[in-house]
Amino acid sequence: MSGDCSTVQDGNGRVSRVIRMGTRKSQLARIQTDYVAEKLKTLYPDVHLEIVAMSTIGDKILDTALSKIGEKSLFTKELENALERNEVDLVVHSLKDLPTTLPTGFTIGAVLQRENPHDAVVLHPKNAGLTLDALPSESVIGTSSLRRAAQLKKRFPHLEFKDIRGNLNTRLKKLDEKEDYAAIILAAAGLKRMGWEGRVSQILGPDDCMYAVGQGALAIEVRARDRDILEMVSTLHHPETVLRCIAERAFLKHLEGGCSVPVAVHTELKDLMLSMTGAVFSLDGADSLKEVMQTSVDTGNQVEEPADTQHVGVTARNMPQSSQDAAEKLGVDLATLLLSKGAMDILTTARQLNDAR
Repeated sequence: MSGDCSTVQDGNGRVSRVIRMGTRKSQLARIQTDYVAEKLKTLYPDVHLEIVAMSTIGDKILDTALSKIGEKSLFTKELENALERNEVDLVVHSLKDLPTTLPTGFTIGAVLQRENPHDAVVLHPKNAGLTLDALPSESVIGTSSLRRAAQLKKRFPHLEFKDIRGNLNTRLKKLDEKEDYAAIILAAAGLKRMGWEGRVSQILGPDDCMYAVGQGALAIEVRARDRDILEMVSTLHHPETVLRCIAERAFLKHLEGGCSVPVAVHTELKDLMLSMTGAVFSLDGADSLKEVMQTSVDTGNQVEEPADTQHVGVTARNMPQSSQDAAEKLGVDLATLLLSKGAMDILTTARQLNDAR
């Protein structure tokens, strides 16, 4: 194996391989990494796993809106640097934090089964029992996401939306201990993984707020040349999630969307039919374009030789390549349709307005 493969010896003289897992330091990131470690430990009991936690730019700059801090890789750069220097063997990410184009030599070796991808409303304790519809006029809602704000401004014009930054713990604290926000919007998946489902007062369906590309899914990033690590983590791929997320990432990549523009998706896989709704929004939600497309896929085990083809950064060796191709094409075709209807104008204006804010 490439890299400096290390081993440990136990009291009985047994030698086991050490795999170092990189992660962010936040509580949620650690919970997600521990979850992946448990799964790997069950499949490979002889492997010794070490968790290496580090801070990223996104964790350190907490007084600026995410959409203003120079685009992508906010939460991934330091982790990828460690991967490049062979300091870690794999990195666990929230898939939605990973740019649609990965640095050369890296790949997503596993996309795990998706948790609920929708957004959730967490209310200030004094508003317990209410929904966004029922909140008083001009109530302030905290969200760090342009995508959420753009959709919710249009859907709930009586509310005001303001930036809120920090990890989940910090944002909940800001909500509960001050009177600045009537509610905040967070990913349902993160709340569930933290064991805080009790705080969710409302899950926002696609009619209220479509979700971010890859939201709710965990990804394992590895060095593409590390055959055995790639082989090891690929057993964690969840076929349905892989296909949905390939389509979503291809859609975003073709639109050239990122943190600084409101792009949202909703995907479903039923009876081998992958359907996808994709939308772009102006910052205030007044302008939007939304379209739906579908394609047929097969999630079964492939007969062909395992291939190392990447689809928007994902290497899923043991899944039919034809289905991955179809999922990627679906995303590109849907983006192309929106672009033909003027999506680029909406996104360019959104980007310029955001930069000027």
